[in-house]
Amino acid sequence: MINVEQSVRERYSQGARQRQQALCCPVDYDRELLELLPAEIIERDYGCGDPSRYVRDGDVVLDLGSGGGKICYMAAQLAGASGRVIGVDMNDDMLALARRHQSGMAERLGGDRVRFHKGYIQDLALDVEALDNWLANHPVQDAAGYEAMRQWQLQQRRDAPMIADASVDLVISNCVLNLVADSDKAQLVQEIFRVLKPGGRIAIADIVSDRPATAAMKQDAELWSGCISGAFTESGLLDSFIAAGFQAVMFDNWDAQAWRVVGDIEFRSVTLTAIRPPAENLAAGNRQLMYRGPFAAVTDDAGRHWLRGQRISVAAAVHQSLVSAYGNAFIDLPDTTTGNHQGSPLPIACCGPEPTRGGCC
Repeated sequence: MINVEQSVRERYSQGARQRQQALCCPVDYDRELLELLPAEIIERDYGCGDPSRYVRDGDVVLDLGSGGGKICYMAAQLAGASGRVIGVDMNDDMLALARRHQSGMAERLGGDRVRFHKGYIQDLALDVEALDNWLANHPVQDAAGYEAMRQWQLQQRRDAPMIADASVDLVISNCVLNLVADSDKAQLVQEIFRVLKPGGRIAIADIVSDRPATAAMKQDAELWSGCISGAFTESGLLDSFIAAGFQAVMFDNWDAQAWRVVGDIEFRSVTLTAIRPPAENLAAGNRQLMYRGPFAAVTDDAGRHWLRGQRISVAAAVHQSLVSAYGNAFIDLPDTTTGNHQGSPLPIACCGPEPTRGGCC
């Protein structure tokens, strides 16, 4: 039985020291955002998509598996002076690479708004650096010591979680969910839901397969650390986020060309977007939307039935999330409290929950 965490850590430690070409998918990043970044961060970054393009001004952004910090530093430019970016990674070498340039990037960004934490992306409440410090002073040597450590972890998660409940506007990741052991994947998705604010969004770039990986592939450390063996299936990724309570779950990007074919199983890059439902009552509100078609009727993830051309009133937060998540599926109608039209659709009319830079994507 392979040790998934160890094989991934060793592979990406090598990648922090020297570029590993096999870990990359071709990605067209925004060159303007890359101009501020040091060369070694750019060349030692590994991913299969660009979730930074989903960042909005003022966002609190959480990057899962932040590696050398490339996407974090890109996101910080888009989040602006009022935003914050948090990177979480378990690899000491990658964290060292990201932190080595933190002060210099703060000067270039005009503010120190990026932080990196050592932690498991499937357990975002546990501060692993705090645990390391505690263990240095309380080494576990027997069952009593183990119980003391376990109690400390419970208290730390409860009283000082690394990432607090409902504290993040946008969770992003770039080709790391597939590196988590299968037994931890459900907890991973639940943790993403926990840390998002109501109405918060996700943009997850990852590798998926058209069919499940074989048992032999699951035992291949090279394929695990290479983003293959641990990949969700296409339907499995969607179903996992739906089961956790997310809405507007969709593939905003699905690469037609497979990245790799192993045996007869295709592995390709996708970008999954979704929202955590807003807290307000869906039945009440003073904002109106109309489903524009082309279908006679649709049912959204909250169970609301939309007939083509029918006006429906929703609460303000629900209005925002529906327009953000479903783009130009809806016509945005006047605010019924003032009689004033609140404007044309938000600038996200064609790409799911993202503001585009310079037009429709």
